[in-house]
Amino acid sequence: MSRALQPDEELVELDAEAVRTWCARAFDALGREREEIDAINVYPVADGDTGTNLYLTAEAAHQAVEAVFAASGPDTAETVRAMAHGALLGARGNSGTILSQLLRGMATVLGDGRDGEHLARAFAEAARAARQAVAHPVEGTILTVASAAAEACAAGGTLVEVARGAYEGAATALAATSGQLDVLERAGVVDAGGRGLVTVLGALLETITGQTPDHPGTAPLPPAAPREKCADEDGPAYEVIYLLEADDAAVALLRSRLDALGESLVVVGGDGLWNVHVHVDDAGAAVEAGVEAGRPHRIRITHFASDATPAPGRGTARGAETDGRYGADDGYGTDHGYGTDDGYAYACGTADDDARGERAARAIVAVVPGEGLAGLCAEAGATTVRARPGEPPAEDELVEALRRAHAREVVLLPNDTDLRETAAAAAERVRAEGVRVALVPTRAAVQGIAALAVHEPGRRFDEDVVAMTAAAGATRYAELAVAEHRSFTSAGVCQAGDVLGLIEGDVAVIGQDLTETARTVLDRMLSAGGELVTLVVADDAPPGLAADLERHVRRAHLAVDTTTYHAGAEAPPLLIGVE
Repeated sequence: MSRALQPDEELVELDAEAVRTWCARAFDALGREREEIDAINVYPVADGDTGTNLYLTAEAAHQAVEAVFAASGPDTAETVRAMAHGALLGARGNSGTILSQLLRGMATVLGDGRDGEHLARAFAEAARAARQAVAHPVEGTILTVASAAAEACAAGGTLVEVARGAYEGAATALAATSGQLDVLERAGVVDAGGRGLVTVLGALLETITGQTPDHPGTAPLPPAAPREKCADEDGPAYEVIYLLEADDAAVALLRSRLDALGESLVVVGGDGLWNVHVHVDDAGAAVEAGVEAGRPHRIRITHFASDATPAPGRGTARGAETDGRYGADDGYGTDHGYGTDDGYAYACGTADDDARGERAARAIVAVVPGEGLAGLCAEAGATTVRARPGEPPAEDELVEALRRAHAREVVLLPNDTDLRETAAAAAERVRAEGVRVALVPTRAAVQGIAALAVHEPGRRFDEDVVAMTAAAGATRYAELAVAEHRSFTSAGVCQAGDVLGLIEGDVAVIGQDLTETARTVLDRMLSAGGELVTLVVADDAPPGLAADLERHVRRAHLAVDTTTYHAGAEAPPLLIGVE
């Protein structure tokens, strides 16, 4: 797997095998130096995990490269793209996220050429892309080291000259970081992220020259330096990271919203797939912003408390990850739980119990179409509000339902994009009465079902809200309807009586037969992946529709499970959810 150069042999081009070797060596080197880098991690948060995060990011890149080699004989462009894409998917922490963007920047140039001139341009593009991804770049960090590497080899040259220049420029800049940030100077260390980048560049230089470069080392550590003296105690309490499927316009709005919520904001990626990293006090709001922007998944929330003790049997020491669903036993890896008392867009009061007696601890209020879904949600313990065709519930109806739930904490599931403002206004009115209300921005009934499925009354309110939000965000939704008149749609012109397949609210398929149109919609949704299909069938749907679609999924999508619910009357013919 690792290319061994002969004595005095040096590469003149960075071919696919060389990229593979570089990736493997970077992964191995970060593994060896992980603890050393962790030990000097005092900025932006002194949580001692920068080395680990860089190592895990490099591991994801390494696995992606090995996968393309196992499948075929890739060229340089394919290999470097796989390396960057793997890092994007597996990026951990602030420095890992930035490293993934550095690799993505390099990939855009190395796909066009493999010599020293292209490598120099790749370093320049990497530094530019990384700075652009960070909301507020700070000098004395990995960004400074990346810029110095690019500047040191800007004149170009042979592959060896460029790689050596970049490495030496980065090492020199690393040594200077301790004087650029007060927190580094007080701790007597260099920047941990920059130190990891020098390791990655050292692996590249070794790949090209066959010689191991001198270890850059770190500034001497003071004995048992207490981390809390190096960290900003007033900083945000949580680190939130998630992958996000969204378009460029939505991500631009997301950046603005998250920048206002917290700090250390880094958004990397492109072409519809992004990795979002931010430090906030209100982790729920950060997740909700992602749900509104697109489809977040692999959500990780980490509490920065330095005295956090891992709960027995938890998978990680400081956080938890989900692909959109938290199981009942998941949790967040600290005894502090998820949220703070002023988190997630709710207000807390001390309203007296009314004449009906003591309030319940927690309740769910869900807006649902059809009597069948109302019964299903009621069986799960939710207070329901019926949404009839053309008659969405008014604000007063939602306020009455929130009061009727008679609980100290209430989660509201509007299950309709058009109800968002109405639901928000109703929630605000009830908060003023001293009830803790969280609005989970579900946009369809199937998202509400997914959220309700992971509801755990025994969890902290904040944890429950985040789990429900994540489950809803991981559920893509579709609806089948019958056109009432001729109209222009995003899928073309439809005639009265045509069957319309709407995916995420937009008309994607126009057909004549409801069952056939439903199959087409399902196939389109599952082409992007999925593990569970939820079908919600109305009373007036064609007989056998659910059974036909279940058979279709079993035949065409072997690894996908199907669950069917009956909506009853006054519901759309068919609702589809894909998780």
